[in-house]
Amino acid sequence: MSFIITTLIMFAFWILLSGEFTLILILSGVIFSCIVSFMCHDFFIGNANIKQETIRILKTIRYSPWLMWQIFLCNIDVVKMTFNPNMPISPTVVSFDPELKTNMGIVTLANSITLTPGTVTITGAKNKFLVHAITESAAESLMEGEMQRRVRELEGDISV
Repeated sequence: MSFIITTLIMFAFWILLSGEFTLILILSGVIFSCIVSFMCHDFFIGNANIKQETIRILKTIRYSPWLMWQIFLCNIDVVKMTFNPNMPISPTVVSFDPELKTNMGIVTLANSITLTPGTVTITGAKNKFLVHAITESAAESLMEGEMQRRVRELEGDISV
């Protein structure tokens, strides 16, 4: 199955780069896509589990709008702090156990925290995250665990 997926991706990339649809270019694309896929399909995709990957993609599509909304809300908070003459910041560093099982989960959570204005992941591992937050309320909101729960759903540890 990984051979077929790799071939289709390579062929789509070939068509995208060539931009022409002559018979010789399409045949060349098919032939060379098959050759490249034969040589490196295990490296590119590995043993693909279509059902599992489809579920992961659907979960990611569900997670993305929620993350965008969180980024928007935190942007508003940071703008309010910036325009407030009292500069109501209270920098805080928090540590927590995210209970993640995969490297994909660790990276997703670390990037999600860092993308959210007002928070930066200092270190991230399966059993310990260290995060800097610009305010105590941002740290408390992170400690509530909603983001961690949603990332664990992406990993597949929590049923949808």
